[in-house]
Amino acid sequence: MSMDIDAPVSIAQRPVIPQNTATILCCNCGAPIDGTAAAGALCYDCVKLTVDISEGIPREATLHICRDCERWLQPPAHWVTAAPESRELLALCLRKLRGLTKVRIIDASFIWTEPHSRRIKVKITIQQEAFQGTILQQMFEVEYVVAYHQCPDCAKSFTANTWRAVVQVRQKVPHKRTFLYLEQLILKHHAHKDTINIKEVQNGLDFFYAQRNHAEKFVDFLTSVAPVRSKKSQELISMDIHTSTKSYKFSYSIELVPICKDDLVALPIKLAKSIGNISPLTLCYRVGTSINLIDPNTLQTADVSTPIYWRSPFSSLADVQELVEFIVMDIEPIGLPKGRFILAEATVARASDLGSNDTTYFTRTHLGNILHAGDSVMGYHLSGTNFNNPQFEALEMGKEKYASQIPEVVLVKKHYARRKKAAKNRNWRLKRMNKEEGEMLPRKQDQERTERDYEMFLRDVEEDAELRSTLALYKAEQEKKRAEQMEVDAAEAGSVAETEETGDDELPKIDMEELLDEFDELNVEDEEVG
Repeated sequence: MSMDIDAPVSIAQRPVIPQNTATILCCNCGAPIDGTAAAGALCYDCVKLTVDISEGIPREATLHICRDCERWLQPPAHWVTAAPESRELLALCLRKLRGLTKVRIIDASFIWTEPHSRRIKVKITIQQEAFQGTILQQMFEVEYVVAYHQCPDCAKSFTANTWRAVVQVRQKVPHKRTFLYLEQLILKHHAHKDTINIKEVQNGLDFFYAQRNHAEKFVDFLTSVAPVRSKKSQELISMDIHTSTKSYKFSYSIELVPICKDDLVALPIKLAKSIGNISPLTLCYRVGTSINLIDPNTLQTADVSTPIYWRSPFSSLADVQELVEFIVMDIEPIGLPKGRFILAEATVARASDLGSNDTTYFTRTHLGNILHAGDSVMGYHLSGTNFNNPQFEALEMGKEKYASQIPEVVLVKKHYARRKKAAKNRNWRLKRMNKEEGEMLPRKQDQERTERDYEMFLRDVEEDAELRSTLALYKAEQEKKRAEQMEVDAAEAGSVAETEETGDDELPKIDMEELLDEFDELNVEDEEVG
């Protein structure tokens, strides 16, 4: 039995009848629009003409600026710095407008206005969905009126209570070399940029600040560069009993250790044993974050940190004002170099004794690398000198053998005899801070002492390369040319008088590679060296 299979039968497809979209007329202009997508029976052009998406956004506003510090008021009470037509000023202008949070800002830019018109115009482009599926974009202009309003900081500057915090830096020493070095560190690191005034007082400086955190930042800087101890105090200025708001003035007392570079120090015996069993009679060769001491007889060094010093403070036995000039008669190195020092045995004589007696002194020194026979050297003459110092008396009268180790002479540094015109021929200079003098005018002898201390500091900078590396030195081409012209004029008039005879080749020089180019800075005045 066989099964027959029917042949495939083709089925005709039904024709697709195109559907026409529902078209309606715009109720405003009569233009045909899609009725299913039309919003409010309006075409897109009529929607743009009838719907204002910028409604509620003001077209005029007022900006307040302080004419003294040129800062802009950012409500409610914040003052910001913004340059003309800057992004910061544009952001400030947009924040002044209410209603911008409901729309999307596409673009914003300034429109040029006359600088003296005290008007600022901004063109703003926004987007917003007017109806469902209909997004509109609109552009409009806003005009700002610039009004003057004095900020609280400037208003306070015209009153007696202008500062909020003061940092009082003091050091009880007879010279200002440490403060001159500290001043250069402050200028190099721009630590004085937040001060509103710097006042020079006896034994130190006062730094005034408008904010407490600026003063604390400066105290942290001083702690990081010098051995100091600080003390904080506060004074209640005013108090609101209704809101419990109090206003204080803060004072920070900073005391530097009274030990300076090249000072002769007599350590307490107990302290000398605790820092490496160094000889109690030492020489301070550097003051950084700690006091660096060296024993000229053995080249042993020790560091006295700030906490250790203030736990058992001591004063210097002699300072640089008591240095005596000696002439090196003979010198011989006896040891290997240790850093920049070489131990040597020297025979010296006082410069004032030459020609009157033949007294010489035998001593050991750490300056074996720079001293030669015939050189002048500055040192402390201990033979026959009485010191009113309890630590030195303990060395002389102690049971231990410290009295026999006290040398007759302690050499400190090489002395370079300079001509009078040497100070004017320096090819470098230092910046000075613009300080306000105290209430009492300095006496003539105080001014002369200040100039003498500054000249000694400049000589230390020339002679000590390690000290020079921590400072910022600048080129002084104009001052050098002016000094050379004055010397030429004086030579032609026959009025040049030289009192010291030394070749310029022997004087320490500073390479031009170590000097920085000149620049201008606010609150910093140029100081001519010499």
